[in-house]
Amino acid sequence: MISIGTFPDTFALLTALSKIGCGVGNSAAEALARPAFTLSSTRTAVTLLTVTAADLGFSGETVPLRQIYELAQQLGFRLAPPEIAPQLRLQYLDQPVGEFLVIGMNPIRTWTGEEVILTVANGGAGLILIGQDGRADAEIPVTSRFVFLRSLPITPAALNRN
Repeated sequence: MISIGTFPDTFALLTALSKIGCGVGNSAAEALARPAFTLSSTRTAVTLLTVTAADLGFSGETVPLRQIYELAQQLGFRLAPPEIAPQLRLQYLDQPVGEFLVIGMNPIRTWTGEEVILTVANGGAGLILIGQDGRADAEIPVTSRFVFLRSLPITPAALNRN
């Protein structure tokens, strides 16, 4: 479970990423600067699920992103809001080296119109937030790990009842 809605604006979020020494790739930085990248105005806890395309039953080497999303949604997973990517990066500091988590989200168009989805990674040189091809027909390796929302968000009031 991670929290969203903890920053007043994107500038504060980027400052927090910088403070932990997180690298932000060019396409990820462009996505974070676009109007389609929004922050929740309410602090909310969300439960995430990680799954590979192979876990969803896909075989072969790659599968189009559209098919991964369609099947995940048929199984009851929801696409994540874009804020999940930087929030996960900030809240998952002990990510193993070599792990790349692709956020299952609607793509954001960069200034040049390129469709980008975000990935939270530890490539060995430190914690990073990068963008990758988010076109519906982008061929994704079946071993790629995706992050989806598992359930409806839990508000702070609901957390206090437990």
